[in-house]
Amino acid sequence: MVKHNKTTPKWLNKDIENLFNAIIKLRDINETEKFFRDLLTIPEIKTFSMRWKVANMLFSGSTYQEIEKQTGMSSTTIARINRWLEYGEGGYKLLLKRLKIRKK
Repeated sequence: MVKHNKTTPKWLNKDIENLFNAIIKLRDINETEKFFRDLLTIPEIKTFSMRWKVANMLFSGSTYQEIEKQTGMSSTTIARINRWLEYGEGGYKLLLKRLKIRKK
Protein backbone atom coordinates (compact mmCIF):
# COMPACT_ATOMS: atom_id res chain seq x y z
CA MET A 1 0.00 0.00 0.00
CA VAL A 2 1.20 3.52 -0.79
CA LYS A 3 2.22 5.41 2.32
CA HIS A 4 2.82 9.00 1.38
CA ASN A 5 5.77 10.78 2.90
CA LYS A 6 8.21 13.44 1.75
CA THR A 7 9.87 11.07 -0.73
CA THR A 8 6.70 9.50 -2.22
CA PRO A 9 5.94 10.91 -5.68
CA LYS A 10 2.63 12.78 -5.77
CA TRP A 11 1.51 10.85 -8.86
CA LEU A 12 1.81 7.49 -7.10
CA ASN A 13 -1.47 6.17 -5.77
CA LYS A 14 -2.96 2.79 -4.83
CA ASP A 15 -4.28 2.12 -8.35
CA ILE A 16 -0.89 2.79 -9.94
CA GLU A 17 0.86 0.69 -7.32
CA ASN A 18 -1.60 -2.15 -8.04
CA LEU A 19 -0.76 -1.90 -11.75
CA PHE A 20 2.98 -2.03 -11.04
CA ASN A 21 2.51 -5.02 -8.77
CA ALA A 22 0.57 -6.79 -11.52
CA ILE A 23 3.33 -6.07 -14.05
CA ILE A 24 6.06 -7.58 -11.90
CA LYS A 25 4.02 -10.79 -11.65
CA LEU A 26 4.28 -11.40 -15.40
CA ARG A 27 6.41 -14.51 -15.95
CA ASP A 28 7.60 -14.29 -19.55
CA ILE A 29 7.43 -12.38 -22.81
CA ASN A 30 4.26 -14.16 -23.90
CA GLU A 31 2.38 -13.15 -20.75
CA THR A 32 3.77 -9.63 -21.04
CA GLU A 33 2.63 -9.28 -24.66
CA LYS A 34 -0.87 -10.48 -23.77
CA PHE A 35 -1.18 -8.20 -20.77
CA PHE A 36 0.04 -5.05 -22.50
CA ARG A 37 -2.06 -5.75 -25.59
CA ASP A 38 -5.16 -5.96 -23.39
CA LEU A 39 -4.15 -2.94 -21.33
CA LEU A 40 -3.04 -0.57 -24.10
CA THR A 41 -4.02 0.30 -27.64
CA ILE A 42 -1.61 -0.58 -30.44
CA PRO A 43 -0.67 3.12 -30.89
CA GLU A 44 0.08 3.38 -27.15
CA ILE A 45 2.30 0.30 -27.29
CA LYS A 46 4.11 1.73 -30.33
CA THR A 47 4.58 5.07 -28.54
CA PHE A 48 6.05 3.37 -25.48
CA SER A 49 8.33 1.19 -27.60
CA MET A 50 9.54 4.23 -29.53
CA ARG A 51 10.36 6.06 -26.29
CA TRP A 52 12.34 3.01 -25.19
CA LYS A 53 14.15 2.91 -28.54
CA VAL A 54 15.05 6.59 -28.23
CA ALA A 55 16.32 6.06 -24.66
CA ASN A 56 18.44 3.15 -25.93
CA MET A 57 19.86 5.26 -28.73
CA LEU A 58 20.59 8.21 -26.44
CA PHE A 59 22.28 5.95 -23.90
CA SER A 60 24.33 4.39 -26.69
CA GLY A 61 25.57 7.82 -27.75
CA SER A 62 23.46 8.51 -30.85
CA THR A 63 22.93 12.15 -31.76
CA TYR A 64 19.52 13.80 -31.87
CA GLN A 65 19.85 14.02 -35.65
CA GLU A 66 20.54 10.29 -35.97
CA ILE A 67 17.60 9.50 -33.72
CA GLU A 68 15.25 11.85 -35.59
CA LYS A 69 16.24 10.28 -38.90
CA GLN A 70 15.83 6.70 -37.68
CA THR A 71 12.68 7.12 -35.58
CA GLY A 72 10.83 10.14 -36.97
CA MET A 73 10.58 11.54 -33.43
CA SER A 74 10.81 15.29 -33.05
CA SER A 75 13.84 16.87 -31.41
CA THR A 76 11.51 18.14 -28.66
CA THR A 77 10.38 14.61 -27.81
CA ILE A 78 13.95 13.32 -27.97
CA ALA A 79 15.05 16.12 -25.63
CA ARG A 80 12.25 15.23 -23.20
CA ILE A 81 13.29 11.57 -23.19
CA ASN A 82 16.92 12.63 -22.71
CA ARG A 83 15.90 14.78 -19.74
CA TRP A 84 14.13 11.77 -18.17
CA LEU A 85 17.14 9.59 -18.96
CA GLU A 86 19.54 12.02 -17.31
CA TYR A 87 17.47 13.56 -14.51
CA GLY A 88 14.45 11.29 -14.03
CA GLU A 89 13.89 8.58 -11.45
CA GLY A 90 16.66 6.39 -12.86
CA GLY A 91 14.39 3.76 -14.37
CA TYR A 92 15.71 4.05 -17.91
CA LYS A 93 19.34 3.74 -16.79
CA LEU A 94 18.51 0.90 -14.41
CA LEU A 95 17.13 -1.26 -17.22
CA LEU A 96 19.61 -0.14 -19.86
CA LYS A 97 22.45 -1.18 -17.57
CA ARG A 98 20.70 -4.38 -16.57
CA LEU A 99 20.23 -5.26 -20.24
CA LYS A 100 23.89 -4.37 -20.77
CA ILE A 101 23.17 -1.77 -23.42
CA ARG A 102 26.46 0.09 -23.60
CA LYS A 103 27.38 3.63 -24.42
CA LYS A 104 29.50 4.12 -27.53
